[in-house]
Amino acid sequence: MTNYPPQHHQDDNHEHMIEVIKTYPLATLISVRENQPLVSHLPLIYSEGKLIGHLDKNNPQAELLKDENDVTVIFSGPQCYISPSIYSTTQLPTWNYIMVHLKGTVKEIIDPLAIKQSMIDMTSFLEAPEHNYTLELDNPRMAQFISYVRGFEIDITHWEGKFKLSQDKQPKDMVSARNELIRANQESIVTLLDQVFQFY
Repeated sequence: MTNYPPQHHQDDNHEHMIEVIKTYPLATLISVRENQPLVSHLPLIYSEGKLIGHLDKNNPQAELLKDENDVTVIFSGPQCYISPSIYSTTQLPTWNYIMVHLKGTVKEIIDPLAIKQSMIDMTSFLEAPEHNYTLELDNPRMAQFISYVRGFEIDITHWEGKFKLSQDKQPKDMVSARNELIRANQESIVTLLDQVFQFY
């Protein structure tokens, strides 16, 4: 029987996965309707075994918030190509990454006040640690916005951490892979933004 995914690339520690969710809260939300996948990208906040968020009421996935439908959620951490040149031993090229795959059941949040509070909580979390902006409950723009969104929460039923970080290599090479992950992500962000923003 094939051992896949390799256990040394799996991380079952919920605290590790929660740290990924908190550090990279932009999630990929996947639902299935009539055998067709529906995909949205939106920030979600974690709270006591649940993910909480909201989406545009015109999004086709909004109709699937009822009846405790099943969903899959993916959080993507840092990732990059790993060249054999960084290792002290002979290796092949590979790709390192941190991903969290979650499954759960979703239900709609009906109470407008609860939706507003979830938006306040999300803003407070995303503004940390400086908290340069505070979203207030009586914010008039939020009062107008609330009729255009659907709030929801996902009860997490399955956790899977995919942490491919050269764990099968020698300690020295693992450190080199970690440093390359940091370097490549910093460099790729600058390169991408330089390319994208020259058109604006």
